[in-house]
Amino acid sequence: MRKRNESVTVEHERAAAAAAAAGAVPGPLDKGCSLRHSLRLPAAAAAAAEGMKRPLGRRYGLWFRLRKLIIWLLGMYIAIPFLVKLCPAIQAKLVFLNFVRVPYFIDLKRPQDQGLNHTCNYYLQPEEDVTIGVWHTVPAALWKNARGKDQLWFEEALGSSHPVILYLHGNAGTRGGDHRVELYKVLSSLGYHVVTFDYRGWGDSIGSPSERGMTYDALHVFDWIKARSGDNPVYIWGHSLGTGVATNLVRRLCERETPPDALILESPFTNIREEARSHPFSVASRQYFPGFDWFFLDPITTSGIKFANDENVKYISCSLLILHAEDDPVVPFHLGKKLYNIAATSRSFRDYKVQFVPFHTDLGYRHKYIYRSPELPRILREFLGKSENEHHH
Repeated sequence: MRKRNESVTVEHERAAAAAAAAGAVPGPLDKGCSLRHSLRLPAAAAAAAEGMKRPLGRRYGLWFRLRKLIIWLLGMYIAIPFLVKLCPAIQAKLVFLNFVRVPYFIDLKRPQDQGLNHTCNYYLQPEEDVTIGVWHTVPAALWKNARGKDQLWFEEALGSSHPVILYLHGNAGTRGGDHRVELYKVLSSLGYHVVTFDYRGWGDSIGSPSERGMTYDALHVFDWIKARSGDNPVYIWGHSLGTGVATNLVRRLCERETPPDALILESPFTNIREEARSHPFSVASRQYFPGFDWFFLDPITTSGIKFANDENVKYISCSLLILHAEDDPVVPFHLGKKLYNIAATSRSFRDYKVQFVPFHTDLGYRHKYIYRSPELPRILREFLGKSENEHHH
């Protein structure tokens, strides 16, 4: 027995000596006299092991975050269509975009801040609890006379021997939008009074937006102009969504036998449903989203939004001019051309001129820069000149 213990001790000493030679620290003996090896890895090996853990941890964390993002996007992809379907008011907001006010931080009471020194700001009240902001820009020839004048002078100026254009802007922004202001300047330089306004719910106008309300606002402003303009020609110009308001208005005016002297549609569509279906966002989405029409287009109709230009032109009896850029990314060119073809074959236009003017892609006028065309003054002079002759006859 003693010999056995001595042999174990000798073996232990040999193991300890070998461990010491290898640079390891021997561990204590446990109760069974066996050696507990708590050998430590060399510093370089430990650093390498730690370095391997970190990339693995980073890769795991990145994958976890990516997975969360994918799940979140998938949830939104499923939830948003149902939300729009259950709440058609959301889709109405996306059509009007009246909550998008650009440019920001401008005072609509001060059109002179936008370079319109011969412009007066009014407020009219089409209905109870509805107030709309209006800008009236006089012809450039009256610029000097307009300086320092009050609202009464501007109203009386509508009776001067200059034609009037009622401009109906599109969705988003306000009457102070950059491209809109530039068009007012062009039209003023050509000798026109320009009257424009923000529909209820836009800009500083008070009220809730709706197709009916927008059309009624336009009718109120038209009647306000006619009460002050005497025998001067009054033209209606609609742009983008404003073309829908314009044809609604003119159809109603023709039905009551007080048509305007001409209608100008810039970047028009056929109807709001077809425009929504043809919008670049919709075209891309419809390819990958089953039931797109049911989820996104039907709620527009449910909200009572039609802006049926294609139907309205069948009841309009005045000269019609359509302007459209071939590279329009918002309202596709083919919709403007389609509307022209409908109007040109309509019986209501048999005694009136219907003209379509395209602007080539190379010009880069897109959706809202037709005012830059050096040909625009000539186009208007030739078209509206004939309308003025028809008016006087």
